[in-house]
Amino acid sequence: MKKDFLFTRVGYVYVPTSNIDASIEWYTKHLEFQLIDKFQDRGSFLAVLHHPGQYSIALLLIETEDQERLQISRNGQPFPIMAMNCLDIEQTHEFLKSNGVDVQPLQSLGAGEAKYFYFRDNEGNLLEAAWSIYDLKEEMKENFVKDSAEN
Repeated sequence: MKKDFLFTRVGYVYVPTSNIDASIEWYTKHLEFQLIDKFQDRGSFLAVLHHPGQYSIALLLIETEDQERLQISRNGQPFPIMAMNCLDIEQTHEFLKSNGVDVQPLQSLGAGEAKYFYFRDNEGNLLEAAWSIYDLKEEMKENFVKDSAEN
């Protein structure tokens, strides 16, 4: 008898912001997210952002008056809350750096099988860009089209 799984995948990630509109602009401009919806819930705004990957999880920006930002501590060092895969990590690193994003140096693991770098969003949340030879080939959603002004 086949048993159904209790969970099928991670659905979304919450990221705090003190200025929802500025964060929507930052994530759409720098990380190519698209705004799906913005609404009020329990006294603050939330924004649902999607990425072009067919099976990528949603990012939910949640407006808060709290000043704490998300960051994990790993052996006393800052560690990111979320990693996003890149097709060309060198290009991504250069794009973010040239657009004034606080990026750390590009790092390699092993004999170059994986590369990553950390960076901070407009609110100081620590994020990671990652690439690996083991990454799955991603299918893109049909309704996601890059802004023609960027091409």
